[in-house]
Amino acid sequence: MDVREYSNGEVTVLWKQELCIHSGICVKTLPKVYNPKERPWIKPENASSKELIDQVAKCPSGALSIKK
Repeated sequence: MDVREYSNGEVTVLWKQELCIHSGICVKTLPKVYNPKERPWIKPENASSKELIDQVAKCPSGALSIKK
């Protein structure tokens, strides 16, 4: 499975595209971090580590996870 990593220097967001159901929770919760129209589409430097951890916990498919 392809896993992409996006880090803010403290935590790393892992994204598994094959699991992503594109529910939009990530974009609605942290639009300054998640923008599917841009590349890279995840910019974790635009949020605090706590904001990222809290948002990733809401991912319904498990496509997003945190690596500390």
